[in-house]
Amino acid sequence: MAPASTFHQNSKTVCVMDASGRLGSSMVDRLLQRGYTVHAAVQHHDELQFSGLSCDDRKNLKIFRSDPFDYQSIIHALKGCSGLFYTFEPPQDQPAYDEFMLDVEVRAAHNVLEACAQTETIDKVVFTSSATAVVWRDDRKTIESDLDERHWSDVNFCRKFKLWHALSKTVAEKTAWALTMDRGVNMVSINAGLLMGPDVSISNPYMKGAAEMYEDGVFVTVDLKFLVDAHICVFEDISSYGRYLCFNHVVNRHEDALKLAQLLTPSAPMLPQSYDQDMRIIQQRISNKKLNQLMVDFECGSQVADAPPA
Repeated sequence: MAPASTFHQNSKTVCVMDASGRLGSSMVDRLLQRGYTVHAAVQHHDELQFSGLSCDDRKNLKIFRSDPFDYQSIIHALKGCSGLFYTFEPPQDQPAYDEFMLDVEVRAAHNVLEACAQTETIDKVVFTSSATAVVWRDDRKTIESDLDERHWSDVNFCRKFKLWHALSKTVAEKTAWALTMDRGVNMVSINAGLLMGPDVSISNPYMKGAAEMYEDGVFVTVDLKFLVDAHICVFEDISSYGRYLCFNHVVNRHEDALKLAQLLTPSAPMLPQSYDQDMRIIQQRISNKKLNQLMVDFECGSQVADAPPA
């Protein structure tokens, strides 16, 4: 980990956008616990979602009404921040992924990264992407090495098979990388697996092509706590760079697939106990080694921003 002395004075102030989603709001909580001042940028200004915070934490929380298509509102939320944790939440009136959502997500990413380029205090951006921006390729069954951060989903392949979530994440992330390179913004991306939790369902856009991902050994999931830790780790570690595949479980056993199916569709009938289960273990073909190496020394409970130099 980077010692506290490597952080600028304003590094204790960061922005989370969109902070109204499950990942964003959890990020806000953890950052406050670690001693940061947090600008929570939400599309709908509702303080009730943060009502459970302690009085001390609330002192370090500032809530901003910020629309990814309103450039000035982004600039306002970023003012005085050294970092941005950016995750895209689909508009409430357009929750499904389709060709329209592709344009929406790409434009949002462009606006936010352009605003970061114009904000002099921003030292690092952590951009939340998806493992679906890695795994969809024509040659995925034949490449010799495991899929990792060096691989990208093929946009023509995604469009051909209407993999809109994968296409949106791929094009939005590529747009962000192109802009950061052009503007000199320091960015790292987290390519997350399917986020698990009580609200996960079969309608999750990540699930398009789930059977193929399972058969290919690249169906990965991630717990919320691990995903939040990964974001904070890559932000705080000065050695972080590029993309990081983020998952802590690979669904590659028949038993795991059945459990996941039951979780996604609880109303579906249970298989009889006499069902002859497939005992195959599908070979894992995806690697998160780069992230795991970075997180070895990450201490979840420490307040890095206030810790004494190592």
